[in-house]
Amino acid sequence: MTDSAASTPVVTERTDGVATVRLNRPDAMNSLNIATKEALLAALRDVAADETVRCVVLTGTGRAFCVGQDLKEHVGLLAEGSDALFSTVPEHYNPIVTLLSTMDKPVIAAVNGVAAGAGAAFAFAADFRILADTAGFNLAFTGIALSSDSASSFWLPRLVGVAKAKELLLMPRTVRAEEALELGLATEVVPAAEFDTVVQELAHTLAAGPTKAYGAIRRAVEFSATHTLAESLAHEAELMTATGRTQDHRAAVDAFLAKEQPVFEGR
Repeated sequence: MTDSAASTPVVTERTDGVATVRLNRPDAMNSLNIATKEALLAALRDVAADETVRCVVLTGTGRAFCVGQDLKEHVGLLAEGSDALFSTVPEHYNPIVTLLSTMDKPVIAAVNGVAAGAGAAFAFAADFRILADTAGFNLAFTGIALSSDSASSFWLPRLVGVAKAKELLLMPRTVRAEEALELGLATEVVPAAEFDTVVQELAHTLAAGPTKAYGAIRRAVEFSATHTLAESLAHEAELMTATGRTQDHRAAVDAFLAKEQPVFEGR
């Protein structure tokens, strides 16, 4: 990593259709100060709009994925009575989670270490959560007498059920990787030595897939979580029409008829 990259709170790397967005404050366990939140939001907007990016990986540098709000900055803002203390939720956290949940391409949370507070919520918003066996989650909000944010109250009950979600939110503790797998918080747990390889294999598999169909399914699942059956069916019909007009759908049909494997281009 270059000196300039080492001083940048978020680093983005693109390789063969995969964009890796890396939180880069290892000495602060990738906690989220204002500069980091602004950089993360800008990076996610950039990769979401980039048609050459067909899969996004969110991860952290060092021994943590992301421990949530930077409490050192938080204490200073609290002492100042700054409006930034609470405006950060609608200005930063909400659009970050919306992008992670609904951008038009799949998202992998590569949880390399502890993910706490908003950091855990960011991982929950992804499609896949690959955990190193040394990683874990902690819903730390009530530990500092705050409510939940970053859609943790939305995704967590859908992943583990209402009762377990309330338990983890009201009585926060570190959920280690193996328990996270048992609860459904992790897609896969892998040895730390194999972590990068497994993440990249999955990312490149997804990047070679039907990107528009993946994006449509992501939006369909999010929409259906808060709408009626009739509304969800209508929404699915719109998405089916849109994906049915893609080049990838035509390529898949042609390959099927020719008894060949389709090659998807993400269009």
